[in-house]
Amino acid sequence: MPVKRTPHTPTLYKREGDYIPRIAAVHDLCGYGKCSLGVAIPVLSAAGADVCPVPTGLFSSHTAFPGWYMHDTTDILADYLAAWKGIDVEIDAVYSGFLGAPEQVDIIRDLYATYPKAIRVVDPVMADHGQVYPTYTPELCQAMADLACDADILTPNLTEAAIILGREWQGTDITDDQAKEMIDALIAKGAKNVVLKGIQRDGETEIRNFVGGVDCDVFEVHNEFVPYMLHGTGDLYCSCLLAAIMAGRDLHEAAWFAGNLTREAIEVSTKQPHFQERGVSFEPLLGRITALLQV
Repeated sequence: MPVKRTPHTPTLYKREGDYIPRIAAVHDLCGYGKCSLGVAIPVLSAAGADVCPVPTGLFSSHTAFPGWYMHDTTDILADYLAAWKGIDVEIDAVYSGFLGAPEQVDIIRDLYATYPKAIRVVDPVMADHGQVYPTYTPELCQAMADLACDADILTPNLTEAAIILGREWQGTDITDDQAKEMIDALIAKGAKNVVLKGIQRDGETEIRNFVGGVDCDVFEVHNEFVPYMLHGTGDLYCSCLLAAIMAGRDLHEAAWFAGNLTREAIEVSTKQPHFQERGVSFEPLLGRITALLQV
């Protein structure tokens, strides 16, 4: 039996008048190949948010290119964030993605303690299609799994969800009931709302995401599948999801918006030279994100 879809989902952030919310974006910075902070900053800024970057690593390019260079920023982050405390920075959401070392989880937890009212958004960027990313050690995967349990919004793909739950990856062709069980298991571990991404069934031309939380039933959102693997689409999806939430939209509308805009961005990307190496292109769609602010 298909899982129940309901539009009655929580609004996780109430936009107040002319106030511009501030988001600590704890991601890596990639020089070439659109992903991470290169996605989060423009997308969230277009939604009327003040994005405060916390760079977890510096990359010359994304890791699909040969000869990429990475600089781990772990050693500077404690002083970096201590300086924020000294100038009374206020943060409304802590949005984390790719991490460079297990110790960075402690730094994020310090952000949680400093800003206890901030929404905790964890995109557990560590694996896809059954493969862990090359910079991720077992220790870092475990640290990311532990962090996921503290999330107000958790956005794993199926591989990442399996790692968090200590399971084997089952592939992308799973049933509604299996998706619901995985969401329930992630909520039981502590996540308050979960967006489980990337369900694709054999013979179908749709990509399905399932959403559920402590205050809402599990529902499904889906989009037409575009047959290209592009770097940065996961970053774009989660950034669009958070953009909609910070604009005051509920979780149901945010999930639909994120899926639709990501699909359109893939179509934009296919018109660019070397698009499969270059990464996701979304720049012509930023006006769609700004339109979220219109009541």
